[in-house]
Amino acid sequence: MRRRMLFSTLAVTAIAVLLLGLPLAVLTYKTVHDESNRQLKGQAELIGAESDTMLEAYGEIDLTEFEREHPGRFVRITPAGDSEPVTAGDPALDPGTADASTLLRATTTTGRGTVVEIWMGTEEIQESIARGWMGIASLVLLAVGVAVGLSMFQARRLTLPLMDLATTAERLGSGVASPWGHRYGIAEADRVAEVLDRSALRIANLIATERHFATDASHQLRTPLTALTMRLEEIIAEAEDPDVVREEGAAALAQTERLVETVESLLGRARKSQNAKVEKAEIDPVLDHVQSEWAPVLQQEKRTLVVTGDPGLTALTVPADLRQILATLVENAYKHGAGTVTIRRLDTGGSVRVEVSDEGEGVPEHLSGRIFEREVSGSGGTGLGLALARHIAEAAGARIELVQARPTTFALFLPAGAGGLSKTAGPV
Repeated sequence: MRRRMLFSTLAVTAIAVLLLGLPLAVLTYKTVHDESNRQLKGQAELIGAESDTMLEAYGEIDLTEFEREHPGRFVRITPAGDSEPVTAGDPALDPGTADASTLLRATTTTGRGTVVEIWMGTEEIQESIARGWMGIASLVLLAVGVAVGLSMFQARRLTLPLMDLATTAERLGSGVASPWGHRYGIAEADRVAEVLDRSALRIANLIATERHFATDASHQLRTPLTALTMRLEEIIAEAEDPDVVREEGAAALAQTERLVETVESLLGRARKSQNAKVEKAEIDPVLDHVQSEWAPVLQQEKRTLVVTGDPGLTALTVPADLRQILATLVENAYKHGAGTVTIRRLDTGGSVRVEVSDEGEGVPEHLSGRIFEREVSGSGGTGLGLALARHIAEAAGARIELVQARPTTFALFLPAGAGGLSKTAGPV
């Protein structure tokens, strides 16, 4: 591309030089000739005036005066009524002996009838024309040099952004999806760079979304799979009792349905193909489901799960998402806490508050402000559960906060829905 731009610039410059230089050369030639003729004509008139003055004063013409005043000229003066002319000047310019093509002639007749003829050699004219043409040639060379320099600068200025853009596109193709951020001061190239940067951001977001989906899915599916494994183990252990097998099989089926529901929720959230359908829902059935799922797990560690507070509350939420959030908070208390895990539901007027607490040592002080960040964990966990729970809650219009670090107490705030409220509080 650089070579092409250089050749095109040189071609344009050559055409411009021809269109301007040739007429200028012809004009220079004509101007020098016209100026020489005018000067020679003026000299002839001056000599004629001086000749008339000499004839009136002395009756003769002093030719030595003309030779001194007009060197490099040949003059022939013919006084009025005198058939014999007088000559002066350089004999080499005598038209009788010299080549007429090498001479320039001017003539004039004075008021007394004196005829003055003067000749000069064309060498002076040719030298003046040559000097003019040399000046034109110098300007032409200067113009070509400037054009070459500008074309090389412009070619470099235009090709370097293209090469850089090609490198950026290659980086995107190789999977490096970070914006390059280069700008070049050329509107078209800057526009392409902006498009590539936006594409890089979109690709990076897609990659991050897929990565988060993989990690979130593995985290969220782990708990239902654990519960499903426990139900299957119960089925195997109680295979001789049909009632137990039927009960555990139904529980395993429920866990399987929860797995499907969790996968669909994660896929919809990762691909943004569906929005959370917030609806008025009762809190107690969700708490009963969480208690039935996690109570056996905690019992294996000789711990208990207690649900307290105000029964009969309703809130604007997504039941499936609410189960995931509470399951994450209970799992966090199971893994990182100790003692009894308490779920407490309260009506605060404008919202429904669900607290999950345990009797462990609590959240370390240096982690309390970052507990909801991804990959932040205090005891070897994945650091994904709380971050994902907050994300799910915010998508449904709710909010999760760490309201107390020791003992650990998380509070989920849900928009209140219409419904009855019993003031009787106690374990369920």
